[in-house]
Amino acid sequence: MMRSRYFLIVVLLGITNGFSQITIEEITIQNQAIQLPGTLSYPEEKSPLIIWVHGSGGVDRDGNQPQYIKQFRAAVNKENIAFFSYDKRTANPKNSTFLKDGVFFKDFIFDVEEVVNHFKNETRFSSIILAGHSQGSLIAMMALNNVDKYISIAGAGETIDKILIKQLNAQSPEFGKIAKAHFKELKETGSIKEVNPNLMAIFAKPNQEFWTSWIVIDPITEIKKITIPTLIVNGDKDIQVGIENASNLKEAKPTASYTIIQNMNHILKDIENEEDNIKSYSSPEFPISKKLIDTIVSFIKKTP
Repeated sequence: MMRSRYFLIVVLLGITNGFSQITIEEITIQNQAIQLPGTLSYPEEKSPLIIWVHGSGGVDRDGNQPQYIKQFRAAVNKENIAFFSYDKRTANPKNSTFLKDGVFFKDFIFDVEEVVNHFKNETRFSSIILAGHSQGSLIAMMALNNVDKYISIAGAGETIDKILIKQLNAQSPEFGKIAKAHFKELKETGSIKEVNPNLMAIFAKPNQEFWTSWIVIDPITEIKKITIPTLIVNGDKDIQVGIENASNLKEAKPTASYTIIQNMNHILKDIENEEDNIKSYSSPEFPISKKLIDTIVSFIKKTP
């Protein structure tokens, strides 16, 4: 059975946002040996709490260089909504010793469950909302116990092998073909004997067990199991997860709210042109989509 310890490390300060005072706390939630340090920010009055569930990679609580999660936090706090995000287990150097035996998709689900368990009895919050971004859409989808509402942001509408093959095919049809063969071998044998050197960063031996644990989970199957209010959003400037994925999820979950955000890219930035789309991945200067924030705030504050 998973056990956790919770550490409130320091309360920082109250920040006035023009609407109410926002309190910020630095909290570390521990899932067995794994440390998940994060930031909680909340208004004075009782409020809904959004818990952010990260996309793929070693993402910290602010969203790394583009700081899209930090911008998201500030935007929802202004709307008197509390927010918690944490450094993903793969983003915290203190966890490196405990990750040597590998990382599996279910590990991220367990981490989210521990975070929800920490907050589920908090009287400061009126409800808990999981907002899953990209990979986090599926992770959150599978960790909804004690959660009141669910938001999928740029979530896959098919299995990850199909998504990645499409992404690689857009770069090079040859890479797409090789990736398809590698995934086929993974499904049939559990490993890849000879990885193409051009795709070593993706299919290196340490990554193969993780891919195997992920590709067997179909978001279309999982979203059909959800019984709480659901919002599906995607940006029409997303070059990683196309809007057809949101459409697939909506088709599988007809009762879900559904919005395509104009000019929003994969990291939730408002983008004018394709050149800025790429630049936004390494710069905090691009603003987060206001339409995204408006859509999410409306969904959260709407009575179920």
